[in-house]
Amino acid sequence: MNAADTLMESDATLARAWTVLEAVPDPEIPVVSIRELGILRDVRRGADGVLEAVITPTYSGCPAMSQIAEDIGQALNAAGIRPHRVVTVLAPAWTTDWMTSEARDKLRQYGIAPPMGNCGSGHAPQEKTIRFVPRTATHATHATHDRPACPQCGSVHTERLAQFSSTACKALYRCLDCREPFDYFKPY
Repeated sequence: MNAADTLMESDATLARAWTVLEAVPDPEIPVVSIRELGILRDVRRGADGVLEAVITPTYSGCPAMSQIAEDIGQALNAAGIRPHRVVTVLAPAWTTDWMTSEARDKLRQYGIAPPMGNCGSGHAPQEKTIRFVPRTATHATHATHDRPACPQCGSVHTERLAQFSSTACKALYRCLDCREPFDYFKPY
């Protein structure tokens, strides 16, 4: 096999790995894939030629990362793609801007309000400076236009019940119109 054939085979393997990993669901929200959430950052060849699946946690203490790494390994093994390894990258930090529009729609259909707006990072991962500034009284009132829409009825007449919900990356809200509680995927 010549160098061109090896490169074409490698490219086909990378493309097949992307396809396989596109179907790996997030263990905490199984209606979206790790690719749709932006957790799967890259599929590449390492310096030693081994296939690498590059992932970034939604936050540094995410307890699902070991399960995600295991699910990636199982999916690649089942597809006969070996050898491989999972590489966790913490910088730049994950942002909800990396979520696809399909993921946002799926979250809403699943009953989770997707993050509103964006964090200003765009779609391409990049570093940014985060400044922590005390909240002013006007920000603390949480204006109606800043409230997430209820995924059940669409009303923005909602209230936050708890800063943390079933996972640290979500907050617990309740719709004041239909009275249904719902998770809101917080923007980062």
